[in-house]
Amino acid sequence: MCCATRVPPIKRFPIQTLLARDKVNLEIFWLKDHALDDPDLLPTPDEGAAEIVESLETALERFRNVAKALGERLA
Repeated sequence: MCCATRVPPIKRFPIQTLLARDKVNLEIFWLKDHALDDPDLLPTPDEGAAEIVESLETALERFRNVAKALGERLA
């Protein structure tokens, strides 16, 4: 099994440092998904549920692979 490279943690900045910068904007309104504004563009509840189930199944399979790899490494 190959060793994973370690990802450095997200660097934190004091709020004073951020506010001192030019063009500071701490609002996240730009993250808004405009598709959610129009109910006609939303997926049906069963489509949404199916997407959630698929995402959870994928995550569970990945977690099982990690657990298996750890078990093999510790055995």
